[in-house]
Amino acid sequence: MTDEIMSHIPGLPKVGLLNLFIKHTSAALSINENADPDVRVDMKSIFDRLVRERELFYIHTMEGDDDMPAHAKTSIIGPSITIPITNGRLNLGTWQGIYLCEFRNYGGARKIVATITGE
Repeated sequence: MTDEIMSHIPGLPKVGLLNLFIKHTSAALSINENADPDVRVDMKSIFDRLVRERELFYIHTMEGDDDMPAHAKTSIIGPSITIPITNGRLNLGTWQGIYLCEFRNYGGARKIVATITGE
């Protein structure tokens, strides 16, 4: 997601902060290792084991088996991230990248708001 996000941002200040906020309750934003695609597979497996579909205690079930687990996973990860900007670039670690964590089986289009502060 890092390159896609940056393709929609006209430019960054020399020093500042980039805040990204996803406007959905069943998807989240995170920063994680971006070098090995196996990390994404493992993260999905971890979350699918932590928060399972079709639990008998779920009350909110009218939007499908994946909906309530998606809300719970989103609450664990969160809707926003803030990244420092240094020398006009995102100050991410060598292996870090921005993740859009889609927790629905078929989530559809997602909207992210970017707020940039700085000089």
